[in-house]
Amino acid sequence: MPGDRPQHGEIYFEFTGIGRTMKVSAIDAATGTEVSVMGPATASQADLQRLALQKLQMRLKAGR
Repeated sequence: MPGDRPQHGEIYFEFTGIGRTMKVSAIDAATGTEVSVMGPATASQADLQRLALQKLQMRLKAGR
């Protein structure tokens, strides 16, 4: 079905608490490319998500 395929630009985020640290993984749905960043658990989710997205965008750009 056409709706089952990932859309271009669709990104999945996964947040995992590890003690006083938060690990955020960003995965590009179309390519399966994944990156992770870590930061303090007290940091805002939006800031950590933005950092992971920036890292993913740099990885995707470098892979062209």
